[in-house]
Amino acid sequence: PDGTVWYTAQHQGALGRLDPKTGKTEHVPLGRGSSPHGVIVDANGLAWVTDSGLNAMVSVHPNTLKVTVYPLPKESGYANLNTAAIDAAGVVWFTGQSGIYGRLNPKSGEVKVFKSPRGRGPYGIDRTPDGVVWLVSLAGSYLARVDSATGKLDVFDPPTPNSGARRVWSDSKGILWVSEWNAGKLARFDPKSKQWKEWKLPGDRPAAYAVYVDEQDKVWVSDFGANAMVRFDPTTETFFSIKIGRDGANVRQILGRKGEVWTPESGTDHLTVYRFQ
Repeated sequence: PDGTVWYTAQHQGALGRLDPKTGKTEHVPLGRGSSPHGVIVDANGLAWVTDSGLNAMVSVHPNTLKVTVYPLPKESGYANLNTAAIDAAGVVWFTGQSGIYGRLNPKSGEVKVFKSPRGRGPYGIDRTPDGVVWLVSLAGSYLARVDSATGKLDVFDPPTPNSGARRVWSDSKGILWVSEWNAGKLARFDPKSKQWKEWKLPGDRPAAYAVYVDEQDKVWVSDFGANAMVRFDPTTETFFSIKIGRDGANVRQILGRKGEVWTPESGTDHLTVYRFQ
């Protein structure tokens, strides 16, 4: 809310924050063995991190920079934690590529882990405007709706087999947009009609990694194959591609706010903002 941009410094075991006004960055160490993957911010400004090295969820206070670690239950094993989302009740849900997904209640500190359908693969996760959480499985190639009360999943398969559903993001109407890594496609799923539609990204060898929907309901995708950011207009069903100026940018997560889309270039150690009207 104050303009700060958080990012995970995976190889340094730290959470970084950038002041866009000055360009200054600082790192908050998360603990010995830390290897943070994803970061999101809740309504109170608290940063939530999926830490694959600690096999734990981690929170960082925006003012005091206090680090709180919430280890996964020992019986869950190594989860290879990936990404998190927050449901309507403020519960933090997370994915683990080893074949789990789970939830953390920030009020009680309780962490519960569930085994995912088809084993390993849970990757991207997001919530719709009404607070429902959805996740995708990269290895399992499916989209799933999370029942917040029971933790059970309702699974939906894209039209393309073995598509490699990597990330998911909701638009303002609760429509889910999925990046299909193996297929090089962007997919749309309507939870009401249960209907899918897919579009191949431009270029010879597209590799759709991260996905994000801006406040205009335009869809952004990072394309590893073209080393580009791609913006899709659902109304005209057209793509607009922006070539990234540094080779091997490898944008693995996209977030944003009004008029801005932020990308971490994991391959070049840059943070880039795309501004639009």
